[in-house]
Amino acid sequence: MRPPARLPDGMVVRLGDRVRVEDDGRALVGGAPLRVMYLKPAAVPLLRGRRLTVTDAQTAALADVLLGAGLADPVVSEGTPGPLSESEVTWVVPVRDRPEQLDRLLGALGEGATVIVVDDASRDPAAVRRVADAHGARLEVLAVNVGPAGARNHGLRLVTTPFVAFVDSDAVPEPGALDLLLRHFADPRVALVAPRILALPHPRPTAVERYEDARSSLDLGEQPALVRPRSWVSWVSSTCLVGRVELLGEGFGDGMRVAEDVDLAWRLDAEGHRVRYEPAAIVRHEHRATLVPWLARKAFYGTGAHPLAVRHPEEVAPAVLAPWSAAMLLALLAQRRWSVPVALAIAAVTVVRLSRRLPQSAHPLATASRLTADGVGAALVQAMALLLRHWWPGVAMAAVVSRRVRRAVAVAALVDSLIEWRRTRSSLGPVRFAVLRRLDDLAYGAGVWWSALRGRSTAALRPSFRSRPRG
Repeated sequence: MRPPARLPDGMVVRLGDRVRVEDDGRALVGGAPLRVMYLKPAAVPLLRGRRLTVTDAQTAALADVLLGAGLADPVVSEGTPGPLSESEVTWVVPVRDRPEQLDRLLGALGEGATVIVVDDASRDPAAVRRVADAHGARLEVLAVNVGPAGARNHGLRLVTTPFVAFVDSDAVPEPGALDLLLRHFADPRVALVAPRILALPHPRPTAVERYEDARSSLDLGEQPALVRPRSWVSWVSSTCLVGRVELLGEGFGDGMRVAEDVDLAWRLDAEGHRVRYEPAAIVRHEHRATLVPWLARKAFYGTGAHPLAVRHPEEVAPAVLAPWSAAMLLALLAQRRWSVPVALAIAAVTVVRLSRRLPQSAHPLATASRLTADGVGAALVQAMALLLRHWWPGVAMAAVVSRRVRRAVAVAALVDSLIEWRRTRSSLGPVRFAVLRRLDDLAYGAGVWWSALRGRSTAALRPSFRSRPRG
């Protein structure tokens, strides 16, 4: 394979909001995974106000390194060369029944769009055909239901344009979303781009819909990101994805009916391509509005854990902890008089050891302290997720006989709910939000355990213990 062309002149990249600039601009702390990157003296003045504009081979090389490390994001609203023509994109829509939703989607795509509708063995295929014919879309009818991933792959094999946009029938892209997503392909290494998924407007939302407005599993937040395992954004939803056809290969995992989007993103990353999340591009989705279907969907998402563990055994762990942070958590969970002093001692030793691994830093102890604090925060968040989400069936049994486990669960549930309620600015009151938050975790965790039992493997339940990567 020939090496990709460099980033084009005029492209603008900006350091991510989570990236810290230290040592008078020489050191960048952040990225995916977390690292400390030291810039060469000639590179420091190229970053002005956390931004870099590609003007030559030198700035293109620096921008490429920053993008590949997850330290910077393309500024697609300015500078980046103009969007590709929509004539270079084919929309592929998998559908099984849902003629009303399909009609709404095709109407939003417009008359000039090239669309392939793949009917995945609908019970009423005539209704789907009427909608496709009314909008001038090409219709492919499958005799046997193969699931959304298989239906998308069928459509992908028929695409003759350089780019493909997969979109589910119960979604609606907002105007301009496709243009923003296409701008990312100015980077020749980008294989796949995903928009932000938000709920369709609803005049009288239920409590479930109000929760989903704030804390949907499909909404990956307000910050753009490089998508890869173990990063801030580690996956993207197949609700809507735009891809470079020549890099997608055979497409989604054969036979996968859940987590096929995660698998595709991780495979592309492992192959050296880039997957981007662009929240400025918004696609609206018809979320589930009532409790039982909502819980069933959350559990369904959880059942993707074991298939991912089979395909990506190194990446699917429910928590990734450095040995020192795992020891610190064990000390705190013991809930003894010595717990806090021991945890503080572990953190102090970590700061000293880490500072010795930062010989280029002008202030190694300060940098090491901030990195350790980041690690402590991440470890506590992951510990709460293990107790309340991934491990809850085992934790519930332990809580029956252990007061310390009950205390840990109560504290974790309270802290997690308050943090998420404030972070998401939910319109629900804190009590109702907390109840739905816990039901969300219980349903997803049940799906994870069901998939592990069915697969006769604990791989999706075991945390990973790795040392912090160095810059």
